[in-house]
Amino acid sequence: MGRLWDKYMGTVRADAGASAIPTTELRAALLALNGTGVVFSVREAGGGDADLVADWKVTEPPTGTGLNRRQVERTFKVWMRLLPAEREVRAMDEQWAVTRAGSPPGRTVQREHGRGPIRHRQKEWTFERGPDGSRRKVESFSLDTRDLKDPLRKTVLGAGWTWHGVRKL
Repeated sequence: MGRLWDKYMGTVRADAGASAIPTTELRAALLALNGTGVVFSVREAGGGDADLVADWKVTEPPTGTGLNRRQVERTFKVWMRLLPAEREVRAMDEQWAVTRAGSPPGRTVQREHGRGPIRHRQKEWTFERGPDGSRRKVESFSLDTRDLKDPLRKTVLGAGWTWHGVRKL
């Protein structure tokens, strides 16, 4: 059950031959992801159980018109705790979603919150006329939580540490 649970939670172990770097260098490497073209920001957690937090705010395109118009604002967070003794980063995913109604969106009609392994993918397409006049499908919106977690996970694994998904820090 251990390997199955690790797969579900997103736990990945570093290669056996990889040498682990010190905690301060890993922290600096994770903070250095800011400004490298990633869709999120990494910052100090400011107390509590976590050391670092990566957050990403996304506003989905609106649907409907007038009073029936809906727009969802999502916030994804990955709380990370660095455990130097185990050479492990414990990561907990968290998501908030707020649905607003109206034009412009102002009235909150629904709130959602979730913790644990979050895998969210969403794509939307529109039809446009191509240069030759034919209709073609063009991607107008894309959202994938792998854009948030993959750079963090690759940095941790490249440092010789283990990425361990958890439900509670």
